[in-house]
Amino acid sequence: MTRISCTLWLERLAVLFVGSLFFMGWTVAAPAQATPSAATGNSAAAPAGQSAADAKAHDDSFVIGNDDVLSINVWNEPNVSRVIPVRSDGKISLPLAGEIQAAGRTPMKLEQDITGKLKSFIAEPEVTVMVQEIRSQKFNILGQVTKPGSYVLANSLTVLDAIAAAGGFRDFAKQKNIYVLRQNPDGTQTKLPFNYKEVLKGQNLAQNIKLQARDTIVVP
Repeated sequence: MTRISCTLWLERLAVLFVGSLFFMGWTVAAPAQATPSAATGNSAAAPAGQSAADAKAHDDSFVIGNDDVLSINVWNEPNVSRVIPVRSDGKISLPLAGEIQAAGRTPMKLEQDITGKLKSFIAEPEVTVMVQEIRSQKFNILGQVTKPGSYVLANSLTVLDAIAAAGGFRDFAKQKNIYVLRQNPDGTQTKLPFNYKEVLKGQNLAQNIKLQARDTIVVP
C-alpha cells in the first residue's frame, strides 16, 4: 500500500469513528466561557460595607411593657442576639450588656440603650429591637361572666369578642346593662354602654367598640 493510499485510508477511518460517536449521542464539550456575572460580579449583590442597619426600621411609638416578648438582634453577634420576655420588674438581661430597663422605653430607645452598653465590648454594635409579642396591653372583664379576669389585648378585639373570650354569660347576667370603663389621659373614666341584645340583633353596632389597653368591661 502506498503512503498516499494509507493516508486516505486513515482519514476515512477517522471520519467513520467520529461519525459513529455522533450517532451514539456523544459530543465534544466546548471550552467553558466565563459568564458575565462571574467576570463582572453579581449586580444584585449588596454594595461593600452595607449592613443590616441600612434597612433597619425603628419603632418610636409603641411603649414596651412587662411581659412583652422582644426580638433583639445584634448584627453579626449571634451569642448576644435572642428572643426574650420583659420581666415583671420591667428589665431584661443580655450577655455583655447585663441588666437593662425595657418597660417604659420604645424599641428605638431600647436599641440606643443596648448599643451604649455594648460599645465597651463590641466595635460599632448595630442593634435592632422588635416587639415579637405584645403581652403588656390587657383589658379586664368583671361580673357575671364564666371566666372573669385580665386578658391580653389582641388586635381589633371588640366587646363582643371579649365576652366570648371570657366564656360567655352566667345565668343572671344583665345583658342589656353592660358597660365599658375607659381610662382617660387625665385620670378620669368614661362609661361606655353596651347592650348585648341589640348587638346580637344587628342593631346599634357602633357600641361594639374596639377595646383599648386598661379597658374594663363590667357585666352586672
